Amino acid sequence: MKKVIALLSISALLLGGCKKFLDVNKDPNNPTDVQPSLLLSPIEMNISDNIAGGFSALLIHNYLQNIAPNQANPGIANYQLFNADVNGDWTMYYVTCLNNLKILNQKAEATESWNYAAVAKILSAYVLGNATDLWGDIPYSKAFDKNNFLVAYDSQEEIYKTIQSLLNNALVDISKNAGVKPGSDDYFYKGDMVAWRKLAYSLKARYFMHLTKAPGYTAAVQSDSALAALQNGMTANTDDWKFTYEGNASTENIWYYTFLPVTTYVLNETIVETLKGRLDPRLSKMVKPAVNSGTYVGRRVGTPPSGSLLNYSYLGDFYGAAASSNYIFNNSEAIFLKAEAVFRKSGFAAAQPIYVSGINSHLHKLGIDTTSVAALAYVASRPLTAVNGIQRIIEEKAVANFLNLETFNDWRRTGFPALTKVDGALSDIPRRLLYPESETQSNEQAQQAGVTLTSRVWWDVQ
Repeated sequence: MKKVIALLSISALLLGGCKKFLDVNKDPNNPTDVQPSLLLSPIEMNISDNIAGGFSALLIHNYLQNIAPNQANPGIANYQLFNADVNGDWTMYYVTCLNNLKILNQKAEATESWNYAAVAKILSAYVLGNATDLWGDIPYSKAFDKNNFLVAYDSQEEIYKTIQSLLNNALVDISKNAGVKPGSDDYFYKGDMVAWRKLAYSLKARYFMHLTKAPGYTAAVQSDSALAALQNGMTANTDDWKFTYEGNASTENIWYYTFLPVTTYVLNETIVETLKGRLDPRLSKMVKPAVNSGTYVGRRVGTPPSGSLLNYSYLGDFYGAAASSNYIFNNSEAIFLKAEAVFRKSGFAAAQPIYVSGINSHLHKLGIDTTSVAALAYVASRPLTAVNGIQRIIEEKAVANFLNLETFNDWRRTGFPALTKVDGALSDIPRRLLYPESETQSNEQAQQAGVTLTSRVWWDVQ
């Protein structure tokens, strides 16, 4: 008996030693399974840096004439783009964000961590919404099926239904008020589920209003849906969805990086002259005077490059400092969504006070006294009328949403802010992104055929 026990003990030691020996190829720094709290932080960081502020966002702000490289044409500023240029963005959307959000949601639901599940769904809706608005029809319902090598695309209409479903299910998860809440791992709201709930409703309103001209939808119905959602949405600037950067080495604001001298990016003439021409009191907060002249000077795309970047204006510190915040969805947008919906339903007089509230919310955010002579004069100079209502609402929303991808969606569906193509343009102003080369070569689909930068996505009706 003692011999048997001894043999079993030796076997256990040998097996244990063998197991430990075989584990040497496991990298402890790259685990195959992690808890939800360890997934959430890097996902949120990537959403701020690489979705809201990534290369695709850089493209869009070239097209919207918010930024301009101090370089000669051709380039992305005059609409030169190749399919391979957006390979990295597609990977960021699908592999880094959507796939990890799916894993986060599955883990959270399996452990009944409903608050984490809600956050995963809300973030998924946002990332998916950006993806479809940039590319139109895209894969999602079958995108993460490991048994499929060719993944069919969902129509953009189906994607929009999925977005609303994700947000509705997130609200159900939050209402359960059960399971552990995120804390410091949540860079956005520190686990404040009331704030996440407001964001979910505000996002619902955003995506309702995208479909004001979509085939089979009406502006009146979409406005009603948005107004209903906004009753539970953001109500103050403290509700802003933003990523605040520490500002230390390697933790700087993504827009600070964008305007480092090595990139040659400066502010575009269009945005600078727009703010100057309106005598907008936000000019000095949003734009820095050019160092060499002490005046506000944006670069005009297509003109010869300047010998010094100091001849142009850069971002003001509110948006461009190392420790600034990246605003992904702010309260001002929620107010302008309401103003637009009310204008469409009830006219300019009903929308006017809401519209003014939207302007003032952004002025206040920038530290401008809304009762100052300059602020009052500015608001008085830009009243709504029956004719200009949508134009003024969207123009002011664009300023309040500076450096936000949403301005591209508003421009496509309303035509405002009014833009003309740049000098030396290779086409009309782009209305979407090309499908990436990595996708057209490995997952060929009918929707990819014939797509150009000026092709329109489903809801972008002429």
